[in-house]
Amino acid sequence: MKQRRSFLKNVSLGAGALLTVPAFAGERYLSQIVPDLKSKAKDVLNFISIKDIELIKLRFDKVTPLTWNAIKTSGGSKASTTFLKITTNEGITGYSVTKGADKDVLSFAKKIKGLNLLNTEQVWHHMFFENRKPVAKGKEIHAIGSVDLCVWDIVGKALQLPVHKVMGNFRERIPVYAAGGYYAEGKTTSDLVKEMEGYVEEGYKVVKMKIGYLDAKADAARTKAVVAALGSDARVMVDANNGYKSAYEAIRYGKMVEDLDLYWFEEPVAPDDWRGNAEVRQELNIPIVAGENEYTRWGARDLVENHSCDIVNIDTIKGGGLTEMRKIAALCSAFHIEIAPHGYAHMNVHALASIPNATILETYPAKAQDFNPALTPFPIKDGMIEAPTEIGLGMDPDPALIKKYRV
Repeated sequence: MKQRRSFLKNVSLGAGALLTVPAFAGERYLSQIVPDLKSKAKDVLNFISIKDIELIKLRFDKVTPLTWNAIKTSGGSKASTTFLKITTNEGITGYSVTKGADKDVLSFAKKIKGLNLLNTEQVWHHMFFENRKPVAKGKEIHAIGSVDLCVWDIVGKALQLPVHKVMGNFRERIPVYAAGGYYAEGKTTSDLVKEMEGYVEEGYKVVKMKIGYLDAKADAARTKAVVAALGSDARVMVDANNGYKSAYEAIRYGKMVEDLDLYWFEEPVAPDDWRGNAEVRQELNIPIVAGENEYTRWGARDLVENHSCDIVNIDTIKGGGLTEMRKIAALCSAFHIEIAPHGYAHMNVHALASIPNATILETYPAKAQDFNPALTPFPIKDGMIEAPTEIGLGMDPDPALIKKYRV
């Protein structure tokens, strides 16, 4: 009832009318002002379904720098982004950034045609369990997550609230870190230090750098140089991207930097090496993070039951969307484990704002917008950002960008 009144005030009456409606006004009072207002709002908030589905692919002008982590090379091509756009029977349009094959995203969006998108649990359950074998891993989960996020954008817009407010807000200010520190041709330790110092100047209090591509001694020297340069201005995370072939290699590196008070050590060994992760965790006095390559609550369960990590960083899209991320977080909270979702900040921010045991938000620094202008960076102050105030996910693509860069 409260949500319905909020919808009536914000959408139908407008800001000026808010001042004229007494605090005790109920639906009877509102329906007397505008006779058909109550019935229209009831229709909108009772049933919202898919009318049209569309993918919007954008490719931008600039070629991104060629960089790499411990296991793969990225960049060297024009940046691109794909949005899922769902238009509803009520004229509400939802957007999300997608992962996975286009055909899979479209297929799962079509599966939920005719369902009430306000029933987010039912919608997710239908995508996962209906018309397919219920597997807990695979690229199909990427598609489910992409669709689920778009559904939440629609729900937020229907209620005229940011998604984190719909889910139940927990915090208004969110700690963030700068994801960077990649390897590159000719990049020296001095260059790495300057990069990290630039992030601190941008407002970050936590920065992340890559390790695992060089031998343990060389990467330890790079890590020590960054920590020494930043001093008390910021803390450092390290990310091996599953680069160490064995637990003892990861432990060897970790012992060299254990006294640096690192924020965390991310993905030290292969993603399916739960035993190895647990061994690294047991041997080092550094928080261990894992889960970026896991899927759903069942993947989180495997990490937790095997004592693999101190913090779970399952990707919000790859993990199954916000609907599933809430279950992952609840599972982890039962074991006093924090989460720090990997992936797109503009969608993850709603998880961080609404989930009590979420710890810090991964973001890409402002310079990333030079290559991909689709998602604007958050203003950062003292290592924090404000929870979004835009309705829905707050990441609708700029029509001018679509016109200019659409493939």
